[in-house]
Amino acid sequence: MNINATLLGQTIMFALFVWFCMRFIWPPVIRALDARRQQIADGLAAAERGKHDLELAAKRSADILREAKNKAAEIIAQGERLKVETLDQAKNAAREEATRIIAAAHAEAAQEATRAREVLRDQVADLAVAGAAKILRREVDAKTHADLLNALKQQL
Repeated sequence: MNINATLLGQTIMFALFVWFCMRFIWPPVIRALDARRQQIADGLAAAERGKHDLELAAKRSADILREAKNKAAEIIAQGERLKVETLDQAKNAAREEATRIIAAAHAEAAQEATRAREVLRDQVADLAVAGAAKILRREVDAKTHADLLNALKQQL
């Protein structure tokens, strides 16, 4: 065997192998690599979109949280105002009730004083009649002398 013929045969076989690979093997491999490259690019783009969406969601959640805190503070302030108003109304109602009770007590005390005066007048009139009866040594008739007794009560 001649080395030249071997080299020539190997060169022809290598050329046929390269042609076969370029014709049948290389295009599917390139398509697979391109598809994989496109998949990776799509994945990176989706990751960037996801990152951007995450940032937007974080901003939106921060805005919503801030708004909720503001609403909560507003509700708390409104509750405090309502509490103060309710306390003021209760204090005013209590003052009015106390004033009314005091006025009623004063009126009742005045009525009791008037009744006590009337009772005392009657008792003094009775004592005066008893004293006059002892002085005159005779019985003074209350029915007969009613006008005189009424005048005496009025003077007392």
